[in-house]
Amino acid sequence: MRARNMILVMLAVVALFAACRKDPAVYTGAVGTPYELNLPAWVHDSIGPMHGGDIPLTVEGVALGRKLFYEKALSNDGTMSCATCHHQEHAFTDPRAFSVGTDGSVGTRNAMAIVNLGWSRNLFWDGRRTTLEGQAHDPVTNPIEMRNTWPVVEQRLRADDRYPSLFAAAFGSPLIDSSRVVRAIAQFERTLVSFNSRFDRYWYGGDTTVLDSVEKHGLFLFRGKGKCGRCHSIGLFTDDEMRNNGLDAFPVDGGLGTVTGAPGDFAKFKTTTLRNIAVTAPYMHDSRFADLMSVIQFYDGHIQHGSPNVDTVMHLFPETGNILSWNDRADLIAFLQTLTDEGFLTDPAFSEP
Repeated sequence: MRARNMILVMLAVVALFAACRKDPAVYTGAVGTPYELNLPAWVHDSIGPMHGGDIPLTVEGVALGRKLFYEKALSNDGTMSCATCHHQEHAFTDPRAFSVGTDGSVGTRNAMAIVNLGWSRNLFWDGRRTTLEGQAHDPVTNPIEMRNTWPVVEQRLRADDRYPSLFAAAFGSPLIDSSRVVRAIAQFERTLVSFNSRFDRYWYGGDTTVLDSVEKHGLFLFRGKGKCGRCHSIGLFTDDEMRNNGLDAFPVDGGLGTVTGAPGDFAKFKTTTLRNIAVTAPYMHDSRFADLMSVIQFYDGHIQHGSPNVDTVMHLFPETGNILSWNDRADLIAFLQTLTDEGFLTDPAFSEP
């Protein structure tokens, strides 16, 4: 009986040590000071909660993610960071038609804006990622972008005296690995929220003087015969869906179809947000439209209704002819410009630390 009791005691001690042990090789939880996003009350009522990651936002995690967002050591030759192709003054997109990789390779799709992506389930033009963590992972190893490997990135950050303590503050230990890097970057990206445009002050704040008559007429067109709100619903100004908007009768880029392999997904791309749209030219996944007038002209009489898998919403638009007059088009553009959030584009909390 004594031997049996001794064995039970020893097993209990082993279990206690196992429960208390924090293996830095697997511990990825968040520690630190909770980070409170400064969101207007209407966001909770009209849009709902953000899609969080597997760890909560913390001050330390966001600070680390911000530093990593601007860290050029993520690229193979130390010349590129996330911010190289995502400029704050352009709503964290690239004003170039296509971004250029470290070896001079040119991409085939326009860099997407990073705006309110905490509410998105479809990341990248082709929707191949469903979380911001996944989105943060891919450019590092992409052969036409940063052209690096995660073991190299991890080794560089470990050798940098600044980073072990920052990772310890954000995650509870100085371990640096790819999982923690993308978690931190995703935390920072979830803070890139834009809800303080003139439209917001008019629509949600009740300030009827902040828009002039032309801009108000543009809003009327947006919600009415312009049919823009069918896919760019007020609030986030995107429905986060994957659609073929009829750009080409014979599309070259398969979009979502290249990811899923499903014929019904061919040529479908993400509906982008219209928030800050006036500063995110050029437009469409292939940057074919240089300005907003060109975009509106396309929707008002040039949609390819015979395109494979063309979205049913597109049949509401004319294949030929026009619904909008030139004055209507100008008024609609005037309204779209009210979606620019100047504070977001200049907020020092988002700039390079």
